[in-house]
Amino acid sequence: MEAPDGNPAQEQHHAGNGSHLPPPPTITPAIPPSVKLGLTVAYTVFYSLLFAFVYAQLWLVLRYRHKRFSYQTAFLFLCLIWAALRALLFSFYFRDCVTANALAPFAFWILYCFPVCLQFFTLSLMNLYCAQVYFKAKSKYSPSLLPLYLVFLGISLLFLVVNLVCALLVKMTASDVKTIVLVRVTINDSLFVLCAISLSVCLYKVAKMSLANIYLESKGTSACQVTLIGVTVVLLYASRACYNLVVLALTDIETINSFDYDWYNVSDQADLRSSLGDAGYIVFGVILFVWELLPTSLVVFFFRVRRPPRPCTWSE
Repeated sequence: MEAPDGNPAQEQHHAGNGSHLPPPPTITPAIPPSVKLGLTVAYTVFYSLLFAFVYAQLWLVLRYRHKRFSYQTAFLFLCLIWAALRALLFSFYFRDCVTANALAPFAFWILYCFPVCLQFFTLSLMNLYCAQVYFKAKSKYSPSLLPLYLVFLGISLLFLVVNLVCALLVKMTASDVKTIVLVRVTINDSLFVLCAISLSVCLYKVAKMSLANIYLESKGTSACQVTLIGVTVVLLYASRACYNLVVLALTDIETINSFDYDWYNVSDQADLRSSLGDAGYIVFGVILFVWELLPTSLVVFFFRVRRPPRPCTWSE
């Protein structure tokens, strides 16, 4: 009886020496699953708490019989929708991350991109609010702000249409994705920067007017508070827009995988896929926390519902 052809270990060693294939990679997660679950819980809790707080504020508007149609209710309603969409997005990652990255194009746009549009709407509203404060403090009879309303309405519609059309083109067609992304980011983030600059100019004028402070104090706030929150929001939004523009100018876009949570190169829409793997989830969460949750929370804090003053009685 002939001896066996060889030792299996020696055959494996020989095959390994003669094979030109690279060794199989060692697959290790970028972050432990427990950490990823903890981050998902933290993100979802943050957005859910903000949603609950804004929802309570809208109920207080009805309870205290404030104006139902005002800058305050408009800001709160936009922030309510924004918080709901972000909480819904992160709720997908509790069980199935693939589901969150494989939705229909319009559903993807709603969850990933529309919240950025809502933030631009809040920035436009802040411009209109500060402009109203300025004109009311400047003259006894405030002029009509209808032309200004129409200008910011047109800008907001342009932002929305560009964002939606470019997102659907990237997802549904075989167009030149790099060109589409460049067009979208150039137009939308330029609008962000222009609105931030106009808000800065308006805040500067309001801060210099003593009558503006009197008007704001009658509304339960102050010019100092408006300026502080406005400047912080301007810096956060403008820094995000400038970051996006600089990254697209300096980075060569090679691979595109539309709408993925681990995308981070352009921070306002999931157009690009990074090579960070699971670590991109952390980057995505940090971006949303610094450039979205923080400024939105400041806006909600400023436009929170205040208890109306009690009428004085004769005994008091």
